[in-house]
Amino acid sequence: MNIVQQVESVKKAQVFLGALSTEAKNNALKNISYKLKEKAPEIIEANKRDMELSRKEDLNEALLKRLKFDELKITEVREGIESLAGLEDPVGKTLSARELDKGLELFQVSCPIGVIGMIFESRPDALVQIATLCLKSGNGVILKGGHEAANTNRILADIIHCASVEAGLPEGWIALAESREDVAAMLELEDSIDLLIPRGSNSFVKYIMKNTSIPVMGHADGICHLFVDADADIPMAVDITDDAKTQYVAVCNAVETLLVDSRIAESFLPELKKRMDEKNVELRGCERTGRIIEVEAASEEDWSTEYLDYILSVKVVDSEDEAIDHINTYGSGHTDGIITSDREKASRFMDLVDSADVLWNCSTRFADGFRYGLGAEVGISTNKIHARGPVGLEGLVIYKWRLIGNGHRVADYSGDNPRKYTHKQLEKRYNEEF
Repeated sequence: MNIVQQVESVKKAQVFLGALSTEAKNNALKNISYKLKEKAPEIIEANKRDMELSRKEDLNEALLKRLKFDELKITEVREGIESLAGLEDPVGKTLSARELDKGLELFQVSCPIGVIGMIFESRPDALVQIATLCLKSGNGVILKGGHEAANTNRILADIIHCASVEAGLPEGWIALAESREDVAAMLELEDSIDLLIPRGSNSFVKYIMKNTSIPVMGHADGICHLFVDADADIPMAVDITDDAKTQYVAVCNAVETLLVDSRIAESFLPELKKRMDEKNVELRGCERTGRIIEVEAASEEDWSTEYLDYILSVKVVDSEDEAIDHINTYGSGHTDGIITSDREKASRFMDLVDSADVLWNCSTRFADGFRYGLGAEVGISTNKIHARGPVGLEGLVIYKWRLIGNGHRVADYSGDNPRKYTHKQLEKRYNEEF
């Protein structure tokens, strides 16, 4: 089948997937987890082929790290699937209930978005996460990974499809696109694809956003900040900065810029320098930073750069307001944190920083769907639409209005002697009607 036919097949299957019971979906998830374990040797062998080809093509180390899908990655995605199966079903929840008049009741009920187009680079674990999150939320999905992960993606998509159909899901609810021509075609299928979620480089995500009329959920940049306030505990600040920068540098929630209050800079920066030297992190600092520790001179461009590497830019500021202004000017609205013992400063920072995730005394690396208990994530959204931050199950559902009457007519509510609406809130759920 060509990509248009694949998308149509997914669209038809999604209608039935969206109506499945929680038990049926969870059984499918458990079978997928089992099959991933059973077929681990085949998956690892496919991934080794991708790794070998990518090294020959001189793929950079950051992308190679994302591409690797070994026994540890399989264990991690299986843990994510099992956690997902234990979460509440996001579909069919009554969000509100209202009596319009006696016997005329309106329910706002959560439902799947429909068909999700997932376009991503390098990371096979993203394929598993998005596919299983779509399954649990009742969405059909078209997956398009990077060519560098072709063998791994192919076997993973096949395992997920076969295992889920074996467990009773409709055939064709998931499909794999493989070529650049497929991507171009997907971007034009606004009548069949309800939402696109791109995951990859800045330029890649911006290209998707600019070349489709389909709604796009995601982020182009992950320029994350930490602000070390004058009232910060220095050992804590060093440890948090270390984790936020070096725990995994090639991800969008790694810190890229550190802002340091001038009142603590002379005592904090030398300690930071020691730790960053131990971790082979290159520091690029402003002129004031350079007076205290030895650093490369930071340029204007550094403040708006997502390094995804062992590089950290450092700027000394004179106040919390200056730090907030810097973040709101140069940041990407992703994840930003403050390190301080002052609760009022922390509260003010979290109120005024315009980001999807704002943190106090903890690493930016916590901004993650799995760590938030969302059942992994389909991505991070910096959009200000129905979902923001790490997007898990709740970000993959929308709602529909369900109105139940008994011969009610609008004509009866107009004219000389109209009936009156009661508009009374109800303490009941939609499924209690059936």
